[in-house]
Amino acid sequence: MSALDSLGTAVGALRPIGLDELVARAELLTRLDRKYMLPVVDLPFVFGGLDEDVRVLDIDGRREFGYRSVYFDTPGLDGYLGAARQRRRRFKLRVRTYLDSDQHFFEVKTRGPRGTTVKYRIPYDGDPYRLGTQARAYADAVLAQARIDTVGFRWQPVLTTSYRRTTLLLPATASRLTLDTGLTWALPDGTALRTPERAIVETKAGRAGSGADRLLWSLKHRPCPVSKYGTGLAALRPDLPSHRWLPVLRRHFPTALDGSPA
Repeated sequence: MSALDSLGTAVGALRPIGLDELVARAELLTRLDRKYMLPVVDLPFVFGGLDEDVRVLDIDGRREFGYRSVYFDTPGLDGYLGAARQRRRRFKLRVRTYLDSDQHFFEVKTRGPRGTTVKYRIPYDGDPYRLGTQARAYADAVLAQARIDTVGFRWQPVLTTSYRRTTLLLPATASRLTLDTGLTWALPDGTALRTPERAIVETKAGRAGSGADRLLWSLKHRPCPVSKYGTGLAALRPDLPSHRWLPVLRRHFPTALDGSPA
């Protein structure tokens, strides 16, 4: 049995939770995110160590869902450079599509106090590869609130990511864990990379962390600065500054850094 098959068995054994209840108990639009990139073969050990009361998002019998995110940035990549250089006032813009339901949302992420991530979003019914007037106005308003000057900014699609996601609720800490597999990154010109042997686990909790964080630490996995947008664009664009993500790129990504798969 493959690691993904074992993972599917573990997920199938969990108690379900519906979307409305998940949001009510752990919406976490303001949270501290901890991300881990690890081999898929390690995932069954992670799931095997979780508390018995963990629940899995279940919608119409499905427990794994397809996601696509189209990231927008300026021609000068102000959003990317803000993350790469760890500027305090940095941001991220994307149109997220839930592929199973064909729902679209425009999302703006900014930095809150003490390193928290604050996410704002609205429904989006336009072309996911082109920002409409309403989305542009919304981005301007959110970024202005975060004291980010967008005068003269033009937004264009710069990266598309896709993956399959499983979402867990950890009731003891009212926190969430997401597991992303089948990760793919693509530039507008069609250049793409895939990391089928790697998964991204992300915990969304308060500053104290969650039981899942402590489990991952006990298994020798530590949070790393992996960003689907930042790290993915750096992997596909070795001409960009990427010092912040070099350890992740060297360990997990098939990039031009050394000319061979990770």
